[in-house]
Amino acid sequence: MSIKYAETEPATGTSKYVGQGVDRRDGPAKTTGQARFAAEFPYPDLAYAALVHATIARGRITALDTAAARAVRGVIDVLTHENAPAMKPAPKMSFLDLSSIASGTSVNYLATDEVHWNGQPIAVVVAETPETARYAASLVRPSYQELPATVDFAAEEPNAVPERGIPIMESGADKGDARAALAAAPVSVDLRFSTPPYNHNAIEPHATTAVWDGDHLTLHEGAQNIPWLRKHLAQRFGVPETSVRILSPYVGGAFGGKSRAWAGTLLAALAARATGRAVRLALTRAGVYHTVGGRTPSTQRVALGADATGRLTALIHTSVSRTARIGGMPEPITAASHHLYAAPNIHLAQNVVQLDLLPNTFMRAPGESIGTFAVESAMDELAWQLGMDPIELRMRNEPERGPVGGQRFTHRMLKEAYALGAERFGWSERDPRPGVMRDGRWLVGMGVATAFHPSMRMPAQVTVRLGADGTLVVRSGMHEMGMGTATVQAQIAADEMGVPLESVRVEYGDSDLPPGPGAIGSVQTASAAAGVIDACAKLKKSVLALARRAPGSPLRGRKLEDLVARDGGLHHAGGGQTYAEILTAAGRDHLEAESKAGMLGFVARTVLERRRKVRAATGAQFCEVRVDPDTMEVRVSRWLGVFDVGTVINAKTATSQLRGGIVMGIGMALSEQTLIDGRDGRIVNPSLSEYHVPVHADVPHIDVHYLNEPDPTTPLGLLGIGEVGITGVAAAVANAVRHATGKRVLDLPITLDKLL
Repeated sequence: MSIKYAETEPATGTSKYVGQGVDRRDGPAKTTGQARFAAEFPYPDLAYAALVHATIARGRITALDTAAARAVRGVIDVLTHENAPAMKPAPKMSFLDLSSIASGTSVNYLATDEVHWNGQPIAVVVAETPETARYAASLVRPSYQELPATVDFAAEEPNAVPERGIPIMESGADKGDARAALAAAPVSVDLRFSTPPYNHNAIEPHATTAVWDGDHLTLHEGAQNIPWLRKHLAQRFGVPETSVRILSPYVGGAFGGKSRAWAGTLLAALAARATGRAVRLALTRAGVYHTVGGRTPSTQRVALGADATGRLTALIHTSVSRTARIGGMPEPITAASHHLYAAPNIHLAQNVVQLDLLPNTFMRAPGESIGTFAVESAMDELAWQLGMDPIELRMRNEPERGPVGGQRFTHRMLKEAYALGAERFGWSERDPRPGVMRDGRWLVGMGVATAFHPSMRMPAQVTVRLGADGTLVVRSGMHEMGMGTATVQAQIAADEMGVPLESVRVEYGDSDLPPGPGAIGSVQTASAAAGVIDACAKLKKSVLALARRAPGSPLRGRKLEDLVARDGGLHHAGGGQTYAEILTAAGRDHLEAESKAGMLGFVARTVLERRRKVRAATGAQFCEVRVDPDTMEVRVSRWLGVFDVGTVINAKTATSQLRGGIVMGIGMALSEQTLIDGRDGRIVNPSLSEYHVPVHADVPHIDVHYLNEPDPTTPLGLLGIGEVGITGVAAAVANAVRHATGKRVLDLPITLDKLL
């Protein structure tokens, strides 16, 4: 096993780029202000839109007084259900229909007088300036007929029903008789956990600039999945997909929140069509909370039975989450529990309630983030009951095959991750007794937890163009949200073709490009890499075919497998030619190759693979906290994450991604929660002044390491990095707090009142 430090500097004296810590290509544009985001593209005669939000949870609009808003100087129009042009209804959910997956809700905005949640847009004001639009929107006066609404998750949780399975997600499972085994276990824990709703809070709030030219729509949008959004908009506005162009060169954070078409996007396009003007709609921070889904709350039960040696005899993990009557998907809360621990008896079940609220949506490591909080906290509590080291307990129950289905692991190095982490973190210095370790007056606690996230791929189409001057252009409608998309794909293409990195250009973020993979589920890098590798292989084959036809070429009679792509060409031990020489001799100014993939094949392959093998990124999270014994203030003082994420393409961007997930997990553990009034469904803290995300003072130096061992079943051995970093984090914090104070917190966030 080779172990590579995550912050390795770029190697010298080599033409290989994969694995090096290359600076992100978008860095200079972003740091100098040259990068333009969705709300920054100028258009002549640009108008601005603002939303009017419903203030009831469910009912009908009986009247909308817009007279005062219309009287404001500079107001162009006020669109309501009484005068807005109709959009087509949202399609029903189907995993074979990209347009339906992109639906944020099933509501046909401004085509109905119905109100489905508190915050639903019920009118759009269009004006000459954003200030005028916002002011006029505040003057719109709706009247309602209120209807009974169900908005309190805690009250409705007992009425949950089993979720219906989704083909590419894991939910329920039964193996053996877990209930009987739990009852008979010599040692057991049976705990109930809860997690609150969360919101994404990307640094760039959602914004849309929409321009119609006849039936052709140009949309500037921060998007995570351009193909989904394009298809959805085409269907909603009744135009061909080719008549919709989405431009998304930069996205200022998303975490799942920009993967669907929410109200702001649709209503900006609708307002532009209705007024005949280019329209910009930039949501306020509160507007994002009201119209863009976040993470569902959950209640979970984890019950573990073990023998006296710590070997599990029973594992029960059940959950309740919520969706909405007008959309949302079940969270795979118990997904990680399918794969983490060997137990002869396992019961997993997921249940849901439907409420009159804005639907939940994808959020970084959707169910695995909150599911691992529960199961990893329970494993830690079992270790306390057994008087066993929590790492030893985990290693004693490390499975050789999938615990539920018996599938083989394509790649699993959790033991190595824990061994390296324990050594580097100084785990042996931990006094196992609770509340004993101190630093001055501060109580010190150390906790661990396992990180887990499945590895998948999505369809990706890629073209690679080789110029006679030796330049390479990679084209795919991928997404740049800060993770270095263009940089890592340029590194891969440079290695595949054997050309200098500076000669590679990557075009992305445009629906006119070949459809790229969504930047969701940690799939984009591996999915696009597969396309880049395939297109480069086809391109080299075409180059060799040209060379073979040229008299006197040193490549005549050679097979591609006998050649090496290096130094800007194809070479063998006896010689070779540069691409420029080959293309020039053939009278060609360029060659191009394309890689294609389809959605139907992706779904079928994913379902089939899940039956035969388990592929996932994993890791070991190590946390140290300090707790004030008088106030019970909790401060995270040290962090180490050791990850098995397959091959790491870029040391800098990989480390940054993993750190970002850990920071998000620290927020989940200690401060973040969306507060919803159980009477009327109103979000009462829709701002960063009241929804507390971690700031610099809350985050210690985060030490990140990775094993850098390739998975043999994926392109370049990639497993995915974006989401595994958050999994296990909340549990590691809770376990460290348990060690410091002796108190087990079962309900996130871990606030002072739960420890005093």
